[in-house]
Amino acid sequence: MPSTALGLLAVGFVLGLRHALDVDHLAAVSTIVSQRRSLWSSSLVGALWGLGHTASLLAVGVVVIGLHTAIPPGVARGLELGVAVMLIGLGVNLLRTVQRGDTFHHHAHVHDGHHHMHPHVHAAGATTDAAHHHALRASRRPFFVGLVHGLAGSAGLMLVVLATIPSPALAVAYLVVFGLGSIGGMVAMSALLGLPLLLASERLVRGEVVVQRAAAIGSIVVGVLLAWEMGAGLLPS
Repeated sequence: MPSTALGLLAVGFVLGLRHALDVDHLAAVSTIVSQRRSLWSSSLVGALWGLGHTASLLAVGVVVIGLHTAIPPGVARGLELGVAVMLIGLGVNLLRTVQRGDTFHHHAHVHDGHHHMHPHVHAAGATTDAAHHHALRASRRPFFVGLVHGLAGSAGLMLVVLATIPSPALAVAYLVVFGLGSIGGMVAMSALLGLPLLLASERLVRGEVVVQRAAAIGSIVVGVLLAWEMGAGLLPS
């Protein structure tokens, strides 16, 4: 690890960027991004995920650093198992949304004087109020997913922080910079993940359904593999 505070914080930011690329993070965020219809909305998902992730890391970090303790291995495995269950739930929920008879609608929009048709999905029989409440829930979802991921990842990160950073103030600063890196990394990845859906929806009405199903199945597979790994770790050697 770097010997200077500035070098340590720089490493923390880079590691935060890298942390956003973890497979379980991308799998979870892809299920949410696949239901968005613009790069701005997709990027917002990444920002909200990063804020939730950073909030839980900081909350746990302040407690751990302040009490000079560590997260018990059993709790850490339980949190990882919670991530696995969440991934499976996100995937199943997206599959159910696609399969339950939602219909496509086209609306004309004008951008910079140019007309284009914008396809998107409405649930059958959905009312305006229902759609409004769904939008509110959808805006909270990436933040909650980030919270869960932050809790699950806090155990390993706390070990690094406690082992290498003796100053509590510097340790908290490291967590903040790490969180900022993870926000930036996930914003960029969310925009990239949103590109296939944007291209599919503009060129082929049914294309976005294919992208959504792929995101859902990918999330379920990653969740099952993570749950299997956690279960195997609990077995006696």
